[in-house]
Order: sequence, then structure tokens, then C-alpha cells
Amino acid sequence: MKFYQRLAYYSFGVLLGAIFVGFVLNGKGARCSYFPNERVLNNIRTKPLKYSLEASRKLEEDWIDSLDIKNTLRYGDVDFDKSNIKMQGGKLYVIDGFTSKKDTIQLRIINYETRAVLEDIIRIKSKKNRS
Repeated sequence: MKFYQRLAYYSFGVLLGAIFVGFVLNGKGARCSYFPNERVLNNIRTKPLKYSLEASRKLEEDWIDSLDIKNTLRYGDVDFDKSNIKMQGGKLYVIDGFTSKKDTIQLRIINYETRAVLEDIIRIKSKKNRS
């Protein structure tokens, strides 16, 4: 058997195997979250999110809504220098994100075993908004 024939058989087998694996894993909702940022955000998203009194007050204001919170928990960045601090039986995480109006926000979330509590929402003024 010539080299190009072996290469064609090998390529066909790899392609067939990749398609099979794709079909099997596609229906299971498998995720690969190996990076620390994604692992923390995924852990918080899978738990019921409760709001503290201070966070509820800020959500009633017109500059932020619950969709901004969900987007920050999906696409935000965990500030590990200020996070992973044991607090009230859980761990405090500080997550930076943006609102739909492009304001920078910071969420302070306490992550417990069975739930996550949004303690505070901090609006960070950008340099161009200060003038």
C-alpha cells in the first residue's frame, strides 16, 4: 500500500472519529473550564444567587439591572488579589464587569456551599466620565 493511500485511510478514520466524538459530547453539555477565572464564575452561576439589602437598593436604581449582573457573572474578570477571602462562612470574590451602558462595575459576592450572595455592587467612575 502506498503512502498516500495510508494517509487517506488515516485521515478518513480521524475525521470519522472526530465526528463521532462531537455528536456524543454535544448532547451532554460538556464544558472545559480549566482556567481559575472560568471555574469561579461557573461555580457562582450554578448556585442560586441571593441579593443583600444594599445590592437590592442599587438594583432599583436606573444605571444597572439584573441582566448586567448575569453578563458580569458570565464574562467578568475575577480580581484574585482582592478575592478568595474567608468571610461569614464563605469566600468573598470581587468580580469586575460592565453594564449595558458601558459603565464599569464591581460585584462583591460571598460564595457559600449551597448559595451565592451578592453583597454589593460598586460603580467605578471611568477617567473620561470624571471631567
